[in-house]
Amino acid sequence: METHFTPCRRPLPLGFLNALAQRFGPACQTGDAIREQHGASESQYPTVAPDAVVYATSTQDVVDCVNLCREAGVAIVPYGAGTSLEGHTLPLEGGVSLDMSRMDAVLAVNHADFDCTVQPGIRREALNAYLRDTGLFFPIDPGANATIGGMASTRASGTNAVRYGTMREVVLGLEVVTAQGKVIRTGRRAKKSAAGYDLTRLYIGSEGTLGVITGITLRLNSVPEAILAAICPLETLAGAVETVVQAFHCSVPMARIELLDAMQVRAVNLRSKLGLPEVPTLFFEFHGSAAGVADQVETVKALAAANGGGEFQWATLAEDRNRLWRARHEAYYAAVNLRPGAIGLTTDVCVPMSRLAECILATRAELDQCSVPATIVGHVGDGNFHLIFSIDPNAPHEMAEVEALNHRMVARALAMDGTCTGEHGIGIGKQQCLIDELGEDAVDVMRTLKRALDPDNLFNPGKIFRI
Repeated sequence: METHFTPCRRPLPLGFLNALAQRFGPACQTGDAIREQHGASESQYPTVAPDAVVYATSTQDVVDCVNLCREAGVAIVPYGAGTSLEGHTLPLEGGVSLDMSRMDAVLAVNHADFDCTVQPGIRREALNAYLRDTGLFFPIDPGANATIGGMASTRASGTNAVRYGTMREVVLGLEVVTAQGKVIRTGRRAKKSAAGYDLTRLYIGSEGTLGVITGITLRLNSVPEAILAAICPLETLAGAVETVVQAFHCSVPMARIELLDAMQVRAVNLRSKLGLPEVPTLFFEFHGSAAGVADQVETVKALAAANGGGEFQWATLAEDRNRLWRARHEAYYAAVNLRPGAIGLTTDVCVPMSRLAECILATRAELDQCSVPATIVGHVGDGNFHLIFSIDPNAPHEMAEVEALNHRMVARALAMDGTCTGEHGIGIGKQQCLIDELGEDAVDVMRTLKRALDPDNLFNPGKIFRI
């Protein structure tokens, strides 16, 4: 994990900012406050301000901005909500931060086909609010109220991924503006296709390095007949993980299953006032028919009890469920705030389910010897877990200690045939990890694709790998 980098700002050609302002008027901003906002992130990296911020309101705006940047040789970095965790939106070479947040319309909802088409700037919570009266919902829930375009760019997943998949599974097609200023469509609304290269999945997870997403067609799901959430404390971390693994061996189709270690529960209690026992805890959510949910619950209760589980706390009302999951979604802020004035650093890995307990327990053992407070929280239903560190910004040795621990955790996950990141992406911090995972030759194939689609290296340069 690389936490130190040197921005290499490209010089702006004479007259470029004037040309940008002439085309976009007040939608082009060069004030310090706006630039600083778009050069910051929720990661541990220092602020890197762009030279200008452009607010796009249409695909044509994006085309015109891309054309101006290409002609001037200026970098362009798409920006959504700024919630990514690996420095994805930092403009390392300066240039234009292209803010997509005003392109936030729902363009179509096809009830009979269970899909919709949206602009990239709509946030996931706003989309589900729009769908509330349709009987449909968008299931991908990374915790942050991210934009759909940003979620596609980082191949986001989250708490519902164990049942509903990730952005890779739910995106049917994209509208993308290329580095040549052309608008392409990567797929249609058919549920499957064997037509040529899978351009949709090429752009999903490309972190804004290959094109600018201006439209997304998504699969939707029916709102379940019955939804039941529960919390179960367990005596040991091993017992909690074993409960998860056994539940899947029993084919229990849980919608959500999240693990919080004892330190994370303590942090959540301090922030959200839940009053939970400060022991390893599982958060569950069951979806289905009333009878199906009842069967799922009985199976999971028996498994948890056999692994040292305590009494389940239930939440059936929507407001109670939302309160529980809000506390889970705020786990990052809760963990960072364990120390006043701290900064946060979060990282993740994902391993095969059969190795999950081994990986988590070995990692927790290292955290117990670490001088920096840290928590484990994870979407353990698919083998993905996160570490959240609360770091003193005035103690450089803490960052060095955390970097070394993260390196060992990634190496451990790769030795188990896992991945260096289940959902955060590569961004700035895990570029060497990507090479460790896939090999230099595979990363060179990615570089070849980048050079072919973006020969001047204008789209979000410095992310995923170096050219």
